[in-house]
Amino acid sequence: MSKKQILIVSGGMEIGGIERSLLGLLGEFDYDSFDVDLFLHSVSGEFLPLVDRRCNLLPEIPQCASMTKPIKTVLKRYPLIALNRLHKRFSVQKKYGLNDASGFALLSGYWQSCVKYMPALEKEYDVAISFMWPHEYTAKKAKAKKKIAWIHTDYTVAEMDFEKDEKTWDGFDKIAGVSDNVCAAFAKVYPSLADKLVTIENVLSPDFVHAQAQLESPCYINTDLPVVLSVGRFCHQKAFELIPQYSRIMLDKGYEHRWYIIGYGGEEGLIKSEIEKYNVSESVIILGKKANPYPYMAACDIYVQPSRYEGKAVTVREAQILGKPVLITDFETAQSQVENGVDGIICPMDAQSVSDAVIELLASKETREKLSRNCLERNYGNKESLETIYKFIES
Repeated sequence: MSKKQILIVSGGMEIGGIERSLLGLLGEFDYDSFDVDLFLHSVSGEFLPLVDRRCNLLPEIPQCASMTKPIKTVLKRYPLIALNRLHKRFSVQKKYGLNDASGFALLSGYWQSCVKYMPALEKEYDVAISFMWPHEYTAKKAKAKKKIAWIHTDYTVAEMDFEKDEKTWDGFDKIAGVSDNVCAAFAKVYPSLADKLVTIENVLSPDFVHAQAQLESPCYINTDLPVVLSVGRFCHQKAFELIPQYSRIMLDKGYEHRWYIIGYGGEEGLIKSEIEKYNVSESVIILGKKANPYPYMAACDIYVQPSRYEGKAVTVREAQILGKPVLITDFETAQSQVENGVDGIICPMDAQSVSDAVIELLASKETREKLSRNCLERNYGNKESLETIYKFIES
């Protein structure tokens, strides 16, 4: 009996939670039963060497890769793509302004207007999995008997042309949300698509996380004081620019600490200016981009995710896999991430509440040990999520 042919499409393998989730999925896939082709819009990124060699990485299509490059760079080789992107950028800025939420409108607009200039994949598949939004390319340029698209974020915070975006989602047989809360939020925005929704949680490899945590020493961390860690993109969603304020409140209450931030992104300058504003340069330290954040997670006393919104933060799961006490803010989907008081703490988003919660958790060894113990007793790998994918493939 011949194997079913599976296509998985994603953006690239830059450092990020979605990319780490994709690594987990590829690492646990049943290659004995399925042939898997991986198509990346851009064959690049620090995680590329970690992609499971049992899947077949397809060649890059330059027109797709051009979507992540500066418009000026693209103009000479693909003028229609460049001009369409330029036009869409001006129209989105005029309608929505410049903010994190309007980033949804910009990305969807880019792909909606430019996908027609991209060549299609020639091979026909049994199932195409579009793992990262925007999903235009898989919907319009991949040939498959069935298609499934992933949701990794809370769509109630997005600003975009939802009517146009819905037409893209119509091209899929199933829509997979990484948690029940993510699916519920999506259904609020697209009620007509509710019947297509299915929860498929992120597939992570606890063995991989533990092994990576042992690979190097977190030499930049000073453990003489309590250590707090946050990992993620430097963007409005993650709210890392508020960490210096939290740190200042803690210091003013006499609580010395070190709060390390791992990541990269457009708001690094804002975070640095807030560090200077609150005079916390010795307490809040930006470590920058790290392909392997796990040694730092293993070394911290608590892990904090102060986000304004999330789908299901992969970094939180990874910290829990390492048995770290985690504290997250009460964003819309927080209840799907943490069982409050059992394997983590959920606190209100305001500065006083976050700083007080961090102090309280650092001050209570008993609470930290209880959270850590509960995390280590749980299975966060979600390998069983693959069964839902296999059922869809075989149906």
